[in-house]
Amino acid sequence: MSAKPLLAQAHSPSHDQDAAQLAELGYKPEFERDLSLRANFALGFTYLSPVVGVYTLFGLSLATAGPPMFWSFVIVGIGQLLVALVFGEIVSQYPVAGGVYPWARRLWGRRWAWMTGWVYLIALLMTIAGVTYGAGPYLGQLLGFTAGTGTTITCALIILAVALAINLGGTQWLAWAATLGFAAELLGAIAVGGWLLATERHHGLGVLFDTFGAGSQGSYLTAFLAAGLIGIFQYYGFEACGDVAEEVPDPTRRIPKAMRMTIYIGGAAAMFVCLSLLLAVKDYAAVIDGTDPDPLTTILDSAFGVVGAKVVLAVVMLSFLSCAMSLMAAASRLMYSYGRDNMIIGAKALRFFLPSRRVPPYAMIVAAVIPALIVLGSIISADALTAIISFATLGIYLGFQMVVLAALRARIKGWRPSGAFQLRGWGLPVTIGAQVYGVLAMINIAWPRTPDAPWYTNWIVVLSAAVVIGSGWLYLLVRRPHDRSDAPAGDAVRSSTPHTAVAAPQMEPTT
Repeated sequence: MSAKPLLAQAHSPSHDQDAAQLAELGYKPEFERDLSLRANFALGFTYLSPVVGVYTLFGLSLATAGPPMFWSFVIVGIGQLLVALVFGEIVSQYPVAGGVYPWARRLWGRRWAWMTGWVYLIALLMTIAGVTYGAGPYLGQLLGFTAGTGTTITCALIILAVALAINLGGTQWLAWAATLGFAAELLGAIAVGGWLLATERHHGLGVLFDTFGAGSQGSYLTAFLAAGLIGIFQYYGFEACGDVAEEVPDPTRRIPKAMRMTIYIGGAAAMFVCLSLLLAVKDYAAVIDGTDPDPLTTILDSAFGVVGAKVVLAVVMLSFLSCAMSLMAAASRLMYSYGRDNMIIGAKALRFFLPSRRVPPYAMIVAAVIPALIVLGSIISADALTAIISFATLGIYLGFQMVVLAALRARIKGWRPSGAFQLRGWGLPVTIGAQVYGVLAMINIAWPRTPDAPWYTNWIVVLSAAVVIGSGWLYLLVRRPHDRSDAPAGDAVRSSTPHTAVAAPQMEPTT
């Protein structure tokens, strides 16, 4: 039996084939292919992180729409599964590190790819800051620190430092840490949820159809859509499986499967955790009217006591750490991919490899330093931190939809996916469905919901998106990074050959 069951075996016969495939796509192998299917799935799962997603927005969503907010997990899960299927076809043909940026590059071209990667990179860095800042109070409570902004910042920086250390350890460290994080989070979710259902269940499943007066001030649909952000916030992370495509043996088959597993298992775990919490709430009216502003803490204290709650907090903290670690891995591979194609300032540093660990250290450091600066910014203004992080979820969805749009355009122009995973006749309707879902989800994310607040607060998500996109276009126009890159681009349609394992890359014409 292998001594390293969670890692890919060295000198696997498939390694030479993977290297040859990557060479046909225009790149030389640099990463170690140490991520097995299980480890690749674990990376996506810990990025999606059911515990982080549910625990972050449970109280707000319940207060907004009552128990029926649970159904947002089903609706969003189906929509994001469509996106994952589209991504699966793309990564199966183009298993290149960096995810959305190289995918958009092959499907459309250099300019579109640059903007797609820019939007997604900024969103990733903001998400890392948001996750670690959100974890700060939990770590502070676990360590017995006095609550406050200083404690939150200190704990967030500690989490960033640990996540960076794991990533700098190399792909094997990342594989072990992701698998450990997955196991702890899944077992913790099952144990906590099972205990709550066995000892703290105060309602039947009928409450999932009872609003208990939530949203009575206006249209309930409006309230449900607002509460549905818990589902939208939950279902991303599957794309991280593709961000590390050059570290996975037989990526054309394994990564699409890992993406789907992330949706299935991560979604099921999130729904189970949410359901167990919903049925453990004693008084929905108190949550909805604000009398109980933190139902999560109320439930955990009642069910587990002080000592038990500490154990649950430890599992929660491990989930936050695993999530930050996976996010950092995704961001560093994206920056490395940019640097390798000479498409961004500091390209030489971002594509540099640490010989002993076979990872891009400077890209990883940037993926930790920028979120750390964002977190430190809360010392000056908590509102500024909120404004910065507000773009995170919209930015990730926007990056997704730019890839889906590129895939839809390519299909219409004649692209036929030629990887091992293919949707065949379902490809076009699935892509259209993914596009429609994504647009509706982005409208829901950006919709202003605080009419009594100043206009700039009400439109903060849209304004943040405008700043990110505007600054990206300005950089693109002034620096023209796409003109400095001669890596393959825009060749999906031209090289489309049905039933071919790998499409040979062609250079994008110089304009």
